Amino acid sequence: METEIKLAAGSDEELYSIINREWFIKLCPTRKPSSVAVLNNTYFDTPDFALRNKRGSVRVRIISADSEQTYEHTVKFGSKCENGLYQRYEWNVPRDNDIIDMNSFIDYVSKDREQADSVDILRNYFKDIDCSLLKGFCSTVVKRTIYDIVYKDSRIEACFDSGMAVGGSKTSVICELELELVNGSIDDLLSVAKIVEENSDFVPSNESKFKKCLNLLGIEK
Repeated sequence: METEIKLAAGSDEELYSIINREWFIKLCPTRKPSSVAVLNNTYFDTPDFALRNKRGSVRVRIISADSEQTYEHTVKFGSKCENGLYQRYEWNVPRDNDIIDMNSFIDYVSKDREQADSVDILRNYFKDIDCSLLKGFCSTVVKRTIYDIVYKDSRIEACFDSGMAVGGSKTSVICELELELVNGSIDDLLSVAKIVEENSDFVPSNESKFKKCLNLLGIEK
């Protein structure tokens, strides 16, 4: 289960300005980011939006970092969002290309002990979906800079994301901080989000990157 809080900033300058502030430095064991990468994401669905109708999505991500390119395929669904807090099922599978093969995806998940969510839930989600009809229909591209936060007994990734959502001929700016709980308690995650909000002009956002794309296309999630 993915658990994260999304906070929107007014500009890239405002977003990155908190990195050098004393209160943020205290949250990080090191002042250096753990990773910096450009993420090109394409979202897939059937022509009749069968995945969206079941409150889910399939994403292919191309990760460009240190002159290398890798691929990650992701399935998410069951999104629950309130005051910027997201909780949803999530499966991630490394791949060597951007071709979707849900049979091999599910097979990989069934053998990967690091996948936290049950493969039976994943199988049930796709049981009436014709995956041969999946086509890319919207995308995002963001530069992601990650800092590792340690707060009490919890580890949290602070992902600074700046970029663009694309839906058809329309675009929308992405400028946000994602605080993702890697391990520990949701109370600690909420506490860190409160610290950020109290020391910046960031505001909770219930609009995911995928939802931004859907809004551009005039599609309700």
